[in-house]
Amino acid sequence: MRRRVLRLIVSLPAVVLASPPLQAADPWPELKWEALIPEGWDPAADFKGINLSRMQDGDPRAMEALEKLKQAWDSAPAEPSVDGRRIRIAGYALPLEREGRKVTEYLIVPYFGACIHTPPPPANQIIHARSSRPLSGIRMMDPIWTYGTLGVHRGQTQWGVAGYRLTVDKVEPYKADAGRK
Repeated sequence: MRRRVLRLIVSLPAVVLASPPLQAADPWPELKWEALIPEGWDPAADFKGINLSRMQDGDPRAMEALEKLKQAWDSAPAEPSVDGRRIRIAGYALPLEREGRKVTEYLIVPYFGACIHTPPPPANQIIHARSSRPLSGIRMMDPIWTYGTLGVHRGQTQWGVAGYRLTVDKVEPYKADAGRK
């Protein structure tokens, strides 16, 4: 028994030296847009029986369906498990508040053209990003990575209802491999 323990102690430095180095945890793990949608929520649930392809744009039934869709999406539930998490998320920027040519608040949306067209995405697919310092280089619909702390916070903006707020730590132009250094 004593010999086994002694061998183990003698061989331990070799095992430690041969082991791969430990990687530090990613301070901003990537969050995918799907993670912001609570399990079981179906954004099209109320519209299963409606055939919009048979309606003209001016059809009162189409207008009623569009208004119903907007209300459903504005009240889309947020995913509580992401509240308070440090994340990085890729998306498209929609500047809200500026200081000169720099941006202090913007929306992050999952696809190009979101919020500019009607209706905007569901609230659980719009993030209101705020920075304590003005940020350079953020223009309308720029693809970016935003890093920071996410919170569940519903708020009305000029482009739609945001279901989340992100306190920004940093922003980078979008690159598929960002944060994987």
